Amino acid sequence: METPFDPIVNVADVEEETTGEGAPWAGSWKVLTPQMRDAGGSLGMVMNRLPPGSVGCPFHWHLLEDEIFYILEGTGRLRYGDRVLPLVAGDCISRPAGTKVAHQIANTSTDKDLIYLGIGPYERNEVCGYPDSGKVMVRPLGAVGFLERRDYMDSEPSPPLILKMEEE
Repeated sequence: METPFDPIVNVADVEEETTGEGAPWAGSWKVLTPQMRDAGGSLGMVMNRLPPGSVGCPFHWHLLEDEIFYILEGTGRLRYGDRVLPLVAGDCISRPAGTKVAHQIANTSTDKDLIYLGIGPYERNEVCGYPDSGKVMVRPLGAVGFLERRDYMDSEPSPPLILKMEEE
């Protein structure tokens, strides 16, 4: 039986994407499993590169996506909840979903990139919280922004529209 895709991707053949204009918010990544989603899979792996003094993303937590990070090269720092922990090559970080414990990785080197693998699923219904800023990301809405707490019935029409509608 023939497979629908080539199961091997070499890192040298993958296009690198970048974010940010420089430290402190800068990084690049290569998606090493592009064929997984196309074939119906949900697990993926990304190789991340943070330049010296950079952070790739805001401090955040995931509602649905477990993540694993494996440090390949360089030194860095993991912010995990209220803790700050050193990172070196060979470290493996487990980050379970649903705990609302936020995480963030930084390159603390002054002269070498921090290179690490990120492994996890891509959940279509993911929600992320950003404790430093108060933002929320709701993937099915394609939105990142701020929520305002309201009473459940706030801004609902009175009387409810259903009471004015005709039955078919």
